Amino acid sequence: MSGLTPYEAARWALRAGLVLPADRRTAVAATADHIHDVVAVLRELDFGETPPAPAYRATPEAHDAAV
Repeated sequence: MSGLTPYEAARWALRAGLVLPADRRTAVAATADHIHDVVAVLRELDFGETPPAPAYRATPEAHDAAV
């Protein structure tokens, strides 16, 4: 993937109804690229038979003070 340009960042922000000031465009584009890179790595992970989060049941831990 080629990086998001500052112009494209401003265009996507405007499409979402946000005005992106010119002095913020480069930083926003770099941040968006970083987020994209992290998500791309997460998508490559193999979770195998891991159930989805709603299937997880947190149970209270039994605290035993015995030594």
